[in-house]
Amino acid sequence: MQAEIITIGDEILIGQIIDTNSSWLGQELGKLGIRVAYRSSVGDKKEDILDAISNAINRNHLVIITGGLGPTKDDITKHTLAEFFNTTLIEDAKVKEWVTKIFKQRNLPMLDTNLAQAMVPASCKVLFNRSGTAPGMWFETEQRKVVISLPGVPFEMKTIFTEECVPLLSAHFTLPNILHRTILTCGIGESFLAKKISAIEDTLPAHITLAYLPSVGMVRLRFSGSSTNQQLLFEEMNQIVSSLYDVVGEYIYGEENDTLEMNIGLLLKSSSKTIATAESCTGGFISHMLTSVPGSSSYYKGSVVAYANEIKIQELGVSEELLKTHGAVSEACVKQMAEQIRHKFKVDVGVATSGIAGPDGGTDLKPVGTVWIAVADEFETITAQFNMGDNRERTILRTGITALDLVRKQLIKH
Repeated sequence: MQAEIITIGDEILIGQIIDTNSSWLGQELGKLGIRVAYRSSVGDKKEDILDAISNAINRNHLVIITGGLGPTKDDITKHTLAEFFNTTLIEDAKVKEWVTKIFKQRNLPMLDTNLAQAMVPASCKVLFNRSGTAPGMWFETEQRKVVISLPGVPFEMKTIFTEECVPLLSAHFTLPNILHRTILTCGIGESFLAKKISAIEDTLPAHITLAYLPSVGMVRLRFSGSSTNQQLLFEEMNQIVSSLYDVVGEYIYGEENDTLEMNIGLLLKSSSKTIATAESCTGGFISHMLTSVPGSSSYYKGSVVAYANEIKIQELGVSEELLKTHGAVSEACVKQMAEQIRHKFKVDVGVATSGIAGPDGGTDLKPVGTVWIAVADEFETITAQFNMGDNRERTILRTGITALDLVRKQLIKH
């Protein structure tokens, strides 16, 4: 059972917008047991769209198209599908009533272009769109293959797919039981992680696979299983994940859609602790990560972005003599920054960063990418030095992730 996702729109091809629809649809189809074998993008040209649909339907059981269903002249998907399936457009009374209602509620005049949204190919099953005016469309071929057309607006596409398409797909196709478990790690590289869990990977049953998905400072482990026995598959997956925690639990910060900052927020809340940051090279990025979590005001108190040495001295009380002797990018400096921010803001945990993000400013002793991180709590102050590489953006991102991972481990320890 395989599918192809086709996104339509010149704006995608020229890089004006990023195609997030395909990513989301791929995840949702995977949950249903449908493998996405192909993804393609095509511009707003009828011949190209017809060619893309023809190729896709010849090699897949299911084709999902997003985009090109708006009311303007460049939205030609509906007309192109009518031509592909050799049918005409007819007015759908339910869609017309819905579109009219929307414009009336918004006190907007009804234009002919908007009313034309109610025109749909005669051979399709209309998929109701409660989030917008453009309905989705479901087509079936004589071979029971399916072509679905959805709006390109993400929230409209997601609504129609979830509410209309999922039940229809489950009824139309015989789908296997699919289970995915994603384990999130940080503080260890992909190759080192693979070496540590090699015994687990070597003993995976044939119907369960493991994929390594690395990103800056993190590695996701995605286990995917397929079986006719859903309960047995669930139990097998639980056992595998349990073994994973036994072997590399110290590096695991969450599962599925968890984030490191969410995990830290839960740890701080559960222990009734608070946190503040003193940032130099990260320029407030760690504060941004912490405050991206709803409810973070209950544990995050504030930050001092001490980029310049005089701010380190004036606002954090870092010793001027210390800076002259050791420099800002030093263990002594970040140790004092973390401890001072903790006392200044009266919090339980203080975290500090100082480094050379680049592209210039490095020396032989302290090359670009050199970063010091400190975490201070009531028990101790831990410090660590890293080389984050010579890319400025990645250095800031990796430093933020690493600093929060140190905070996570310190909170677990104490």
